Amino acid sequence: MCGVLAVLNACGKRADLRALALRQAELLKHRGPDSYGVNIQKTIKGDQPLFSTDKSLCLCANGEIYNYKKLSSLYLSTVNFATSSDCEVIVHLYEKFGNDFVKYLDGMFSFVISDSRTGEYYAARDPIGITSFYYGYDKEGKMWFASELKALQDVCVKISEFPPGCYYSSVKGVFVPYFKPLWHSENFLPEPQELHLEVIREALTAAVKKRLMTSVPFGVLLWVCTVFFFLRSFVCVPGVLLSGGLDSSLIASIVSRFFKNDTAKLHTFSVGFPNSPDVKAAKVVADFLGTSHHSFQFSLQEGLEAVPAVIYHLESYDVTTVRASVPMFLMSQRIKTSGFKMVLSGEGSDEIFAGYLYFHKAPSKEELHKETVRKVKALHAYDCLRANKATLAWGLEARVPFLDTQFLEVCMSLDPAHKMVNPQEVDSEGRKKIEKYILRKAFDCPEQPYLPEEILWRQKEQFSDGVGYGWIDLLKEFAEKAITDRMLADAKLRFPFNTPLTKEAYYYRSEFERHFPEPQTAELVPGGPTVACSTSAAVEWDAVIYILSLTATRG
Repeated sequence: MCGVLAVLNACGKRADLRALALRQAELLKHRGPDSYGVNIQKTIKGDQPLFSTDKSLCLCANGEIYNYKKLSSLYLSTVNFATSSDCEVIVHLYEKFGNDFVKYLDGMFSFVISDSRTGEYYAARDPIGITSFYYGYDKEGKMWFASELKALQDVCVKISEFPPGCYYSSVKGVFVPYFKPLWHSENFLPEPQELHLEVIREALTAAVKKRLMTSVPFGVLLWVCTVFFFLRSFVCVPGVLLSGGLDSSLIASIVSRFFKNDTAKLHTFSVGFPNSPDVKAAKVVADFLGTSHHSFQFSLQEGLEAVPAVIYHLESYDVTTVRASVPMFLMSQRIKTSGFKMVLSGEGSDEIFAGYLYFHKAPSKEELHKETVRKVKALHAYDCLRANKATLAWGLEARVPFLDTQFLEVCMSLDPAHKMVNPQEVDSEGRKKIEKYILRKAFDCPEQPYLPEEILWRQKEQFSDGVGYGWIDLLKEFAEKAITDRMLADAKLRFPFNTPLTKEAYYYRSEFERHFPEPQTAELVPGGPTVACSTSAAVEWDAVIYILSLTATRG
């Protein structure tokens, strides 16, 4: 994997630009520190990342293009590719089709293209925002792009998150949405339709398969007028982050089928306290699939000591995200030191299939569908941010099959009535319609079982609970001692934006401010009233249930 840092049309001495580029690039080197090179476009030449055939277009890319071979065959058969990089198709497609080419890309990506002939530039981010990406303006009004906030805060007076599913053209000067499926609108409601479970199973299998591409170059490229700083790593052996919950277990099971009789080559990883629910369940899955399983344990003290570093890499103070990121951060460190560079992870399933426990309270299928759409569209600020930054803090790349755009098209177009939760209702085989029932049912194949029954139908655990129930209690206890009552009472004076309401939230916010003191950086983190892992809709649903309950009692 990699990172991007770019400043366009900058002025000044070459030596000064080079020093600035290297200084800011140093803040991103954890994302892929295997090799590097430097180039200042128009000024010096070098063995640099990716160019058009005539060298006029220069590409700085972070990510993975899964359909690059298909695109090369369909549209670029006459192009002589200079590298084996999947990302090289980007620059050639831009050269051929212009701004709208990005809609052809299937993958996770963020990139910037500069045209040395005209001084124009173009940037884009993947549809869901799996790769992190920011932009900003320095005091001279020059535009910067970076994979992480930390690379911009010292040089930009205004910073914003690059919106997912959009491209930016310096000619147009605006962000243009290119990802516009029908389901993306909260006002679109899928029509009632017959449910075909095999379609879900086939779509997820296809999404996993395309993410098993290996031996692909990744890069960190730094760009100043235009300067590139290139860091590259190579994927060798795939692995799966295995929590023992439904989502990661399904991913591991699908991957194991591609390995067939050689599942020992598939490595699975779990993390938690000794005898935690996730550690136990992951072992059951690993034994069932026959994988080479690595179970990592961490102590409460190790978890506490990691919080400041996690917040620095995460660039967020959202309570739920920080809680879940610490175990992933610690696990990623151990995975990387074991020699692995790419893993598959299960982010996105709960948002797509209404898997969080608060969805039990959804008052109607219409409200449930709107909430799933809001959740998927917000993933870039929560689970995707965690999966991207907690792993890449150690140079480990996480790929997320559930967020494949074709899989999303299938599942977000389903009649939301099929996603409604009703544990009192049972199917013809006696299965309760618990959360993610249709996903479980799609992989309930007794003849060739994907998973043990106790895993396939295991009740939902929040990731930060599953690693050990004492984890959250410890965080609260630590914050209770570290933050005084007076500090919390005066929180609005210190933090007028997104004022923390608990001592735990105050502690995270304080650590965030220590790393990112500028007020504009705090405003990049979303907030508002929520129930765990939800949007404010859950608060509204609770109010509706309370009113209905009160009415029924009085009636």
